[in-house]
Amino acid sequence: MKLHSLISAPLLVVLATISPLTFADNHHPLADGVIKKINTATGKVTIKHGPIENLEMPPMTMVFTVEDESMLENIAKGDKVKFFAIDKDGKMVIEEIKSE
Repeated sequence: MKLHSLISAPLLVVLATISPLTFADNHHPLADGVIKKINTATGKVTIKHGPIENLEMPPMTMVFTVEDESMLENIAKGDKVKFFAIDKDGKMVIEEIKSE
């Protein structure tokens, strides 16, 4: 049996209009960390972090690139943060970050 015969037409329209980011934004695990250094010139931030579930990464201190440099305006050295990072072609990129 084909999938389209199992799902009603209105539901297919709704599913087709939801971006993949909508699902990711609502269900991704945020990692805990503390800001150690911010470099606004390069768009990078050093974070001492706990485990990062989606990257299967243990706790450590490392440098991340932010997806959008404006993210750095809302954080400061010493802030406790929650963040979501991805591996984008071998570079660790923060897609979301917020102070606690």
